[in-house]
Amino acid sequence: MTLHDTAKFKKNAAAQSAQEQMRILRENLTTLTDTLKAQQALLRQRGMSLPASSMERVRYAATQVDGVYSRVTASQIELRQLRALAETTALINSSVSTDDVLNQVMDTVIQLTGAERGYIMLRNHVSGAMEFRIARGIDREVLNRDDFQVSNTIVNEVIETAQPVLTDNARSDPRYKSQESIVGYQLRSILCVPLVVRDDVIGVVYCDNRVLAGLFKDHELNLLIAFANQAAVAIQNARLFESARARLSEVTEIRDLMNNIFTSIASGLIVINADEVITAYNPAAERIIGVSAEQAMGCPICDVVYIFAPRIGESVERVKTEGVNEEYELTVDLPNSGRRIWNVSVSPIRDFSGSIREGSVILVDDLTELKAREQQLARVRNYLPVAVADNIRSEDLHMLGGQEREVSMIFADVRGFTSFSERLQPEVLMEIINKYLAVASDSINLFEGLVDKYIGDAVTGYFNTQLNEQADHAVRAVRAALSIAYDVLALHETLPEGQRLFYGIGVHTGVAVLGNVGSPERREFSALGGAVDRCKLLQENAGRGEIMISAETQALVSNYFECEALVPQITKGYTDFTVMYKVLGRKRRTTGRLTPPPTLVG
Repeated sequence: MTLHDTAKFKKNAAAQSAQEQMRILRENLTTLTDTLKAQQALLRQRGMSLPASSMERVRYAATQVDGVYSRVTASQIELRQLRALAETTALINSSVSTDDVLNQVMDTVIQLTGAERGYIMLRNHVSGAMEFRIARGIDREVLNRDDFQVSNTIVNEVIETAQPVLTDNARSDPRYKSQESIVGYQLRSILCVPLVVRDDVIGVVYCDNRVLAGLFKDHELNLLIAFANQAAVAIQNARLFESARARLSEVTEIRDLMNNIFTSIASGLIVINADEVITAYNPAAERIIGVSAEQAMGCPICDVVYIFAPRIGESVERVKTEGVNEEYELTVDLPNSGRRIWNVSVSPIRDFSGSIREGSVILVDDLTELKAREQQLARVRNYLPVAVADNIRSEDLHMLGGQEREVSMIFADVRGFTSFSERLQPEVLMEIINKYLAVASDSINLFEGLVDKYIGDAVTGYFNTQLNEQADHAVRAVRAALSIAYDVLALHETLPEGQRLFYGIGVHTGVAVLGNVGSPERREFSALGGAVDRCKLLQENAGRGEIMISAETQALVSNYFECEALVPQITKGYTDFTVMYKVLGRKRRTTGRLTPPPTLVG
């Protein structure tokens, strides 16, 4: 039991005690009257009598006690009603829900008026229509709208006029006796008052009795009007509190969403006010700039950013005065991470109407790694097919520093080029040799090989490097060699006989070290090791239009190509170089016959 309940119990006990004492006093006076009458009868038998005024005084005292008893009883009823009003007043400053307030108001209405049943309607904020909210019976049982059929005549009148209605017998009331619903529902005593807040009818309180006529008098009407005035404020406050709580919940959700978005933005985001003090600073800005949010928030931006990027301060000034956006790349030297490349965007803060407010937003993206990757890809594109280069991963580029792996390499050199070049003008010579080099490069690219370099009239290419990993690299290399031979013949059809040349091609599979070599100013991708020399040696043993492959390559491609074993004519001191294989053609698996290499002409 709460302190409020305890005090209420004590007050009720005190009131009941006074009423009980008055009842006892009335009973004692009645007993005294009866006793005096008996005594007077006995005295008369003996020729005596009581003083004449004794009985009158007792009757007068009994009359006075009856009056006091009636007033005490009425006072108790009025006291209960006033307490109900006081409790409703307390609801005005409460933060309970609208439904809780409505339940308490409805219970109090039944208690104050002694009605058989009652209900409350409230105006919908959006539609403006009156909506049935809650109904109670005298036993506090909740009634549904279907169970509580009443005439809308009186309710509509109260809503339209904002004036209360009291009828002690609706069936005989000349105002409503023509209303079929009132007669049909057998309504007798009806009391309906508006709920008014600032001259606006927000609802109505209705109560009735279908049995007793004359139940409601002016006293109940005035009491209910006073109660309704306070209840209307309590209900309105509860509705406003719920609305404010709903808006707060929405604002909280929006704030949390914005915080999540703000946190998840990959770009560094800095917001400054008119005094260029940082008011927002996301985690990406911490990572890019190297200054924590704890250190940056509330500090002048000049102490956080301008000290190593003064150009941003200049942009902020222009944005502030001209209301324009600025975006550019900027190289900065940071204390902890060294030289970095930023993309900076500075914009004024605008409201929903597009008007500029005081303050600016700065977005910073770190492009350092992206720029480095672009530079590496630019170098890679010089010797890789475009499709292969565009699919290079960042981890592939990191391995360009050097890696040992098995590769298949091709070395193609034009035969008789030296004597051929002596007979032509330089510009004609360059035009012709570029056509042959293009044929070789296109064939290597066709099988996703890596064009290494051009050495005069020679071309080298690699398969299965860290930039173009291939499980069938040996097969690809031999196919590329055959493609060179076929395409040279196709080229001959467009050239005069005096400009027709042939490649001698060597293919070898072995372990080499691959990576970027050269100076910091100029670097190129290349292979180092004995495998490179062996491939060149095979090319030197190849005649016009011939393709020579090593034993290592032949072991990997024997199921695809028919080869003839030969003894090398040029060994350059390599004692283990005792056999090489001339590619005769591609095997046809369906017939077992060969696709021979192109026939030499000229």
